[in-house]
Amino acid sequence: MRTSLLSVLAVAAAISSSVASVLPRALPTPVSVATAKTYLAALTVEAESNSPAYNRDLFKHWTTVSGSCNTRETVLKRDGTNVVVGSNCAATSGSWVSPYDNVPTNLASDLDIDHVVPLKEAWVSGARTWTNAQREAFANDLVRPQLIAVTDSLNQAKGDKDPAEWMVPLASYRCTYVRAWIHVKYHYKLSVDQAEKTALTNYINAC
Repeated sequence: MRTSLLSVLAVAAAISSSVASVLPRALPTPVSVATAKTYLAALTVEAESNSPAYNRDLFKHWTTVSGSCNTRETVLKRDGTNVVVGSNCAATSGSWVSPYDNVPTNLASDLDIDHVVPLKEAWVSGARTWTNAQREAFANDLVRPQLIAVTDSLNQAKGDKDPAEWMVPLASYRCTYVRAWIHVKYHYKLSVDQAEKTALTNYINAC
């Protein structure tokens, strides 16, 4: 009986491991819909300001996380399955599924690490007044739902657009994306413009 039970447990563990290996990984879980609505209501609504002018160099990234691994490499390892890294921590193989469009790849070079709230968007909504250290922390934040590995061409199409101007094409991921956007903006006390708030309100109400 004991042997039989152990066999059942072993099979269950193997199935669990197999399922886990094919599930896409993702950014840290954003706040719930209810909390996101509360956060959104608390955000300051004001026009964006690009004075002084945005300079990407003021957001230092990718910084070292541990050993020879920087933020990009850490996110690639977190978001992939069976990721193998070389001596310099760069991913040499693995499997990823971009959550924005559900496109799979086995090449790390096919992926960009998206800042959910883009660096320029942060700048024009408050980060221009931060210290360089604060901007560096924002650009490399692995705790909040701010960094995620996605299809490179899609990330480039997004650019610095907010949800009033661009939204992830995979409809089933939009609620997660909007919750993440609101979560990050609220945590960093960044403002929203009116069109952005209207879009966020419409999306979160549809969750």
